[in-house]
Amino acid sequence: MSDSRECRVAVFSTQKYDRIFLTQAATDSNVQFHFLEPRLEPDTVVLAQGATAICAFVNDRLDAEVLQALKESGIDLVALRCAGFNNVDLKAAEDLGVRVARVPAYSPNAVAEHAVALVMTLNRKTHRAFNRVREGNFLLDGLMGFDINGRTVGVVGTGRIGRVFGRILQGFGCRVVAFDPYPDPEVEEMGIEYLPWEAFLSQSDIISLHCPLTPETHAMIDATAVGLMKPGAMLINTSRGAIIDTHAVIDGLKSGRIGSLGLDVYEQEENLFFKDLSEEVIQDDVFQRLQTFPNVLITGHQGFLTRQAMEEIARTTVDNLRCLSNDERCFNRLV
Repeated sequence: MSDSRECRVAVFSTQKYDRIFLTQAATDSNVQFHFLEPRLEPDTVVLAQGATAICAFVNDRLDAEVLQALKESGIDLVALRCAGFNNVDLKAAEDLGVRVARVPAYSPNAVAEHAVALVMTLNRKTHRAFNRVREGNFLLDGLMGFDINGRTVGVVGTGRIGRVFGRILQGFGCRVVAFDPYPDPEVEEMGIEYLPWEAFLSQSDIISLHCPLTPETHAMIDATAVGLMKPGAMLINTSRGAIIDTHAVIDGLKSGRIGSLGLDVYEQEENLFFKDLSEEVIQDDVFQRLQTFPNVLITGHQGFLTRQAMEEIARTTVDNLRCLSNDERCFNRLV
């Protein structure tokens, strides 16, 4: 829908795919994008000069300092092209009169299927087999997996993504259990049983995290939780890095309590992910330590990256910008 009131948007943390999908979604709209590669932080706010709104991603900084600088530049509209908003100081935004909208749901299938891919790769070690075969090594030593069928799979967080993940694993013939402070009767109707935290940890062969990062979920996988896990359990995190205590998980890997670990997120990922650091020495010692384990698989926050998800993210982002810039009702508004 076209509109005479132009919305000039500075897009931070731009990747090639952002340019493609956002540009396509903005066709025939009042939204005009200006794409910027740097991450939004106090030193880069100046790049938004002349814009009426900004578009931010998961690792852009939107604390009180940045929001104040945006407001002083005449920018009072923030469109997040993601579901999570733990990087936004919502109280400061409200106090400053900065409106914030997000993309609450794009493709739960995309993230859930990526979590399943991590499970299958870690279990059957296809990443290691791929490299062996390319080198002419066809030995099978060290590639032993286990039948997923019949295993107990634990899902933390039974929102859209957790629900899809659980349904997929049910299709593998797994018993699926869940932990969520707010049980969903529809999930129970699917045959998924909610368990108390300790029972959940002790019974699950595979644990997959699908919850938002909140004060309650911060470091919920700590040393105590690791100690309660079934020996050799597989842990998957495609939510937010800070949901796990990385040092506790490393100790769990060393002791064998955690049998394998799959991560698509990392607590300090803003210094690493979405960049080409192949010619540099990575300074993050904790991340480098994780990389030394043969039973750890890390991907660079790509769980959302499917064509269908990107189309929906771009469409919703443009719609949020159009509605808010025209003072229309926006169902995805946070502040």
